[in-house]
Amino acid sequence: MPPVLLPLLGQIAIITGASRGIGRAIALRLAHSGATLVLAARDEQALREVAQLIHANGGTALVVPTDVTVDEQLAALVDQTLAHYGHIDMLVNNAGGGPPRTPIIKARLADWEWTLRVNLWATMVLSKLVLPGMIERQRGAIINICSLAGLTGKAGEAAYAAAKFGVRGFTQSLFDEVHEHGIKVSSIFPGYVDTALIPPNRRVDRGKMLRPEDVAEAVHGVVMSSARSCPVEVMLQPQRDPFKT
Repeated sequence: MPPVLLPLLGQIAIITGASRGIGRAIALRLAHSGATLVLAARDEQALREVAQLIHANGGTALVVPTDVTVDEQLAALVDQTLAHYGHIDMLVNNAGGGPPRTPIIKARLADWEWTLRVNLWATMVLSKLVLPGMIERQRGAIINICSLAGLTGKAGEAAYAAAKFGVRGFTQSLFDEVHEHGIKVSSIFPGYVDTALIPPNRRVDRGKMLRPEDVAEAVHGVVMSSARSCPVEVMLQPQRDPFKT
């Protein structure tokens, strides 16, 4: 019987927003290839359920409850990871979200601040925190889960679009700074993904949407890409239009 291949064995990956949806799928996919996972989100119980599933399949996962809008908790996430494992190979900035669609003139400034902190600020801060070790080791991967909202702004989504446009620009600048150190930097832009963030809508065929596992496979593809190349931007669209029922 051929040996089971675990190409990411020994590699340490931090995943934010890992308690459900896309983050959960990414954690399970990387664990399947042998990575050790550090699971971060606010919902500790949901994180523990993901960790138990990883452990049941022979993997390893550390749960670190984290509110990514709080700088001190971002620093604690990195510090705890280094204390347990000594290094960080991968960071997947997946935590995200935004307020309901609201015209700019009616928007609450607190909602804008939260949206920018979750989607953009946390991505920037965590990337900065993990970089010294990656540069020292001359290897690593930082993958930012973006959105098609980072390509085209729409009415009612100003703060979310601004945050995701910012993630795209940050990713491009970061790649330009660190690619010579062997660090992969990538943004993934999924179209409609069937998660709880998209409310029920009879006009949408959810069976045609992307699945969280599709985004997870794209993340896996980035970290498994040749050392000679880096997929800096990955666009994922449903093969069939969910709005054509």
